[in-house]
Amino acid sequence: MASAVRNEPRMGASILRLFFHDCFVNGCDGSILLDDTSTFTGEKGAGPNANSARGFEVIDAIKTQVEASCKATVSCADILALAARDGVNLLGGPTWSVPLGRKDSRTASQSAANSNLPGPGSSLATLISMFGNQGLSARDMTALSGAHTIGRSQCQFFRSRIYTESNINASFAALRQQTCPRSGGDANLAPFDVQTADAFDNAYYQNLVSQRGLLHSDQELFNGGSQDALVRQYSTNPSQFSADFVSAMVKMGNLLPSSGTATEVRLNCRKVN
Repeated sequence: MASAVRNEPRMGASILRLFFHDCFVNGCDGSILLDDTSTFTGEKGAGPNANSARGFEVIDAIKTQVEASCKATVSCADILALAARDGVNLLGGPTWSVPLGRKDSRTASQSAANSNLPGPGSSLATLISMFGNQGLSARDMTALSGAHTIGRSQCQFFRSRIYTESNINASFAALRQQTCPRSGGDANLAPFDVQTADAFDNAYYQNLVSQRGLLHSDQELFNGGSQDALVRQYSTNPSQFSADFVSAMVKMGNLLPSSGTATEVRLNCRKVN
């Protein structure tokens, strides 16, 4: 991970997103890493992942090294959990002890990926509900959303916000419009955090307070609703954010496949043994 983040700081956010998108679909089981086969359509092509989920080759490289020294022992799901933690830490965020022992699923579900992952246009009620479906509280949701202090989003996911919404700082909207036209440029990237794009800090919440949230779903956390007070707290208390983020990451990382699910330790993260 140190090598990957050094080569491309954005990769820390990409791996963190893979972990989140893995855990929300039938538990943290490495299912997002599976390529499609003739017998099932996996999660890579689901709406929330197609042409946006990235970093698979980083996990492959780690897996190759792990297998060389410790064969058939460490699951792809555990590697993803550890890599997500290390990516956060390498970008200046906290570190924590990752509980291990996850197993890899032998299948993946595109339909579950399409239905379980909140979209960029989600309302606060939807966010609270979808995280709640995973046993995560509204506080967990608000803390985990702080992952958007790093990473980028494609223009197609925030275009509506910067051109049509009123709860947005005018200069921020104008800045984002420079690289995200009303039509075209769907894949053009902009940083979630306008202050420190590749530093894991609490600037995301400061941005929300000043109406500089990039996605509609970001600004929903600070828009006259139930999470406003917590966002204000995180915006001025980075240690509180770090503590809550770590707690929520461990909680999310404990999401497991339902009992009876066929699992294994995959030798290649892209395919079943």
